[in-house]
Amino acid sequence: KLGLVEQENSSGRYGLGPLALQLGLISLQQYEPVRLATPRIEELALQLGHTVAITVWGNRGPTIVRVAEAPSPVHISMRHGTVMSLSGTASGRLFAAHLPRATVLAALAAEAVFEGAAAPRRIDASLEALREQVRQDGIASSHDGVVAGVSALAAPVFDDQGRIALSLTAIGPSGSFDLRPQGLLVPALKRAGADLSRQLGW
Repeated sequence: KLGLVEQENSSGRYGLGPLALQLGLISLQQYEPVRLATPRIEELALQLGHTVAITVWGNRGPTIVRVAEAPSPVHISMRHGTVMSLSGTASGRLFAAHLPRATVLAALAAEAVFEGAAAPRRIDASLEALREQVRQDGIASSHDGVVAGVSALAAPVFDDQGRIALSLTAIGPSGSFDLRPQGLLVPALKRAGADLSRQLGW
């Protein structure tokens, strides 16, 4: 009745209910790096002309906890609490690149169960190469990934131990979204991520 637990109709399995998920989301939003990054995403949304979000690692994977809408009439909407695909989104790829291998494998398995897939995706050669590329570039991208016509970039923010604390994720229509390393978006996101990482002690 409280909404802490709910049962799936199809499988009969129990999972977290809406109240438990809401409490978890509130807890993530109070995480200090999120408070520090919140004013920065507002600035970035104005500067870049695209929606910018803060994504953190939640119990089901990369989870959006703050959103700054783009000022332009054409923007992509993102909702608080949305869990991003680990391999199909810029945020997911960023976390997959910087989290320990065991954490990534467990998240892929959980993602498969949630989606009803027959078997979890493994860290195969293509995903391993993608993880290495993201670490090398210092940014993750997706073009027409989970949703056709939508592209995104995600830059990491590290804590004082060098662990990924959150992702700064810009998202917009593919036709007007500049994924080039030398374009406006990539350097701005990387600078913001580096500035926030320094403030957190990295």
